[in-house]
Amino acid sequence: MGRVTQLRPRERVRQDGETIAVIYRNLGAAAADQIVARALAELAAAMAGVAAQVKGHQLADLGRHLRRVQGMAENLGMVSLCNVAADARACLDRGDSTAFAAVWARLLRVAERSLAADHGFADLSV
Repeated sequence: MGRVTQLRPRERVRQDGETIAVIYRNLGAAAADQIVARALAELAAAMAGVAAQVKGHQLADLGRHLRRVQGMAENLGMVSLCNVAADARACLDRGDSTAFAAVWARLLRVAERSLAADHGFADLSV
């Protein structure tokens, strides 16, 4: 038999740094730090909730929760996370479970990279 190669995709995440820069210019460093930290924590919690729904096969209201993740990511300039969440919603809307499974795996990878504690906004590419 042939060998099986395990693929380990690594997602490149895109960030619109101007979105965060506007928050910092408008609020100042101290207030912006708090707002951004809170928004990131809320986004991480929302992703955890979506993951629990998917794991539990509770797909009835999943599109709405993915839309929320999409909006939160957009507000933080997380271009990749926003786009992949939209793709996952599109798969759900079409009822394409195979495509959803693939996009879901990608969404988890992008979310992990986007929300990593050691991954600052400054080093994300546009």
